Amino acid sequence: MFDDRFATIPANTPSKQVMKILPTLLLLSVAPAALSAQRATTPPADPWAALALPRAHKPQPTKAAITPGDLETRLYLFADDSMQGRRAGWAGNDKGVDWIAAEAKRIGLKPMGDNGGFFQQFEKRFPIRSFDTTKTLAVGGTPIRFWTDFMPRDPSRNPRSLDNVQTVWGGDWKDSTSVISDAATAGKLVIITASTAAVPGNPPRVPSRPLVASHFPSAAGVAVVALDEFSDSVRATYKGPSGYAPGGSVPFYMYISRDVAERMLGPGFASLAPGTAGKAITGDLGFTTSEQVFPTDVPLRNVVAVLPGTDPVLKNEYVVIGAHNDHIGFNRPGQNGQSAAVAHDSIYVVNHLYRKAGADERPPKLDASQQHVVDSILAHVRKLTNGKSARADSISNGADDDGTGSVSLLEIAEYFAKTPVKTKRSILFVWHVGEELGLWGSEYFTDHPTVARDSIVAELNIDMIGRGRASDQTGSTKEGAPTMGGKGYLQLVGSRRLSTELGDLAETVNKSGKHGLQFDYSMDTNGHPQNIYCRSDHYEYARYGIPIIFFTTGGHADYHQVTDEPQYIDYAHMAQVNSFIGALAVRVANLDHRVVVDKPKPDPHGSCQQ
Repeated sequence: MFDDRFATIPANTPSKQVMKILPTLLLLSVAPAALSAQRATTPPADPWAALALPRAHKPQPTKAAITPGDLETRLYLFADDSMQGRRAGWAGNDKGVDWIAAEAKRIGLKPMGDNGGFFQQFEKRFPIRSFDTTKTLAVGGTPIRFWTDFMPRDPSRNPRSLDNVQTVWGGDWKDSTSVISDAATAGKLVIITASTAAVPGNPPRVPSRPLVASHFPSAAGVAVVALDEFSDSVRATYKGPSGYAPGGSVPFYMYISRDVAERMLGPGFASLAPGTAGKAITGDLGFTTSEQVFPTDVPLRNVVAVLPGTDPVLKNEYVVIGAHNDHIGFNRPGQNGQSAAVAHDSIYVVNHLYRKAGADERPPKLDASQQHVVDSILAHVRKLTNGKSARADSISNGADDDGTGSVSLLEIAEYFAKTPVKTKRSILFVWHVGEELGLWGSEYFTDHPTVARDSIVAELNIDMIGRGRASDQTGSTKEGAPTMGGKGYLQLVGSRRLSTELGDLAETVNKSGKHGLQFDYSMDTNGHPQNIYCRSDHYEYARYGIPIIFFTTGGHADYHQVTDEPQYIDYAHMAQVNSFIGALAVRVANLDHRVVVDKPKPDPHGSCQQ
């Protein structure tokens, strides 16, 4: 968490005095664990020196062994700006997928996609629905009009009923200390405003919908007072059909006009105490449904490759090692009226001070003192980098998410292919597309596997293993306390949810192989609000009863930001994790029996809740 001592510099402090104070501020910004590891006589490294690291790396020939240098070479190529953020269905992802397949072939993997090739190509078909505008809602018996008074936002799951639901004032989203708790909104329609600056890509005063929805999971619905700000183009977009996944029960989400908010809560509602009750809303909304193919510029493609096993019988069983090949793309110029680029160093400094969970945390609203600190650090950084850090940036490179996973599969595969280490069972490598859009590639592969589904004995999923430093906020406990990285840090999710044996093997291999990893299971807790077990590709295997482990070093301030670039990755730690996952895959592939499934299997077509 941000240390309040940063806020003690008055906004009008002369710049020369600020620069005298700055070294102390820089020291305070280092995580306590990092400080304790240094001798008092040794000054800490400049925590902002990362912004001076080179953005380019000369590729080197890769070796058979798993090495930090190999991983660095691969990742600088795969997370390069030329890949344009690798968004599924965009040209950059197509280029990245071609590169993976070419590398797999060079290493010596055998194609295991469709028609004797490395690719599994598919269309994403999904049911879509539109709101039935013949249905009505009313406040105090007076109807409120579709698109003029309110604009519903399809939550992609089954929204809760709003019939005879109490409204309640939730506060202004900019002030997290005054926004009411989820418990106070249970079964109610919570009304909020958002006077913060716009989220990139959003209309003015429209907060991040996922963050707001995750804050009020028990509410019947959420209404954001922002409709008056919507342009005609935004209104047209929101009127369009939406994809949905049957199942689940989530709060109804809508945008309302100020007039409707006053009808619900009364004039001057913004001055009310959060938690004040308003009039009930009545009526309900319905949908019309159809089916649509997701439009893409290029095909959606998984990459599937195999190293055949050596046992004449067991080679027909598979241990899958998987990652996702896509990320979130880049900001297109003029999109929703937004600028295409932001200052890279500004985003980096602000997030590393005030938004340590990256996109998992709401954008900060800086006060004058905080902005003064940011400006002072930026002046220091730009002097350090001779101004190069101030570059405009629009590409979310996805170096950690999930460039680290994608290149790790290649690194582990080359180790298996070029060393005496051979396995009885076959090792199947799958680079899934569309994870960021909803686990599309892993869903398709497990529904249409290129090997018999019941021949897959386990799946080891790698998603973001390039960070986990002591200064990285990697997640949180179920109760909301932040978790931090450290030496040998690695999160394991789902390791015993289907197979106690698989989870035990992970612990055994780490200890017997002296890999030196420190496992964190806090994100795997039942009922954890981030529901991480359901949010990466491993779950699409688990839903069919295939034992899985999800490996990650967790979140950080650069998560889903333009600052997720290769120069910020810890390659030595990444190689350490690669060596462990490779050793575990060998152990599972050489067992004289299949990993035992001793826990209940989920409904493969049901909803997932951790």
